[in-house]
Amino acid sequence: MVEKLPFEEKQLSENVFIRLFPMNVDFDELKWHWDEEDREFEILEGVGWWFQRDNDLPIEMKIGDIIKVSKGEWHRAIKDKNTNNDLVIKLTKF
Repeated sequence: MVEKLPFEEKQLSENVFIRLFPMNVDFDELKWHWDEEDREFEILEGVGWWFQRDNDLPIEMKIGDIIKVSKGEWHRAIKDKNTNNDLVIKLTKF
C-alpha cells in the first residue's frame, strides 16, 4: 500500500523541489520520519508552522529560514492548531 504524503510537490531540477503543505493537512499526517540523504529546506511561505528534531524542542519556522537535516536524522513538521496558512518550502536533496 502506498502511503499518502501530506504535501504536494513540484520538481524544479534533479535535486530541488517545491513542497506545499496545505493548511488543512491533518495533524496526524505530519509524522516523525528520517530521510535517506542530507537535505536543506528554505521556508518560502507559511506562518504557524514548527520544525522538531528528535530530542529537541520545536522551533517556529519563519520565512527565509534555512534548515539543514542530516541523513537518518529523525524530524517532523508541526502545524499550529489555528494556522490559516499553507507551508511552502524549497527542498534541496544532497
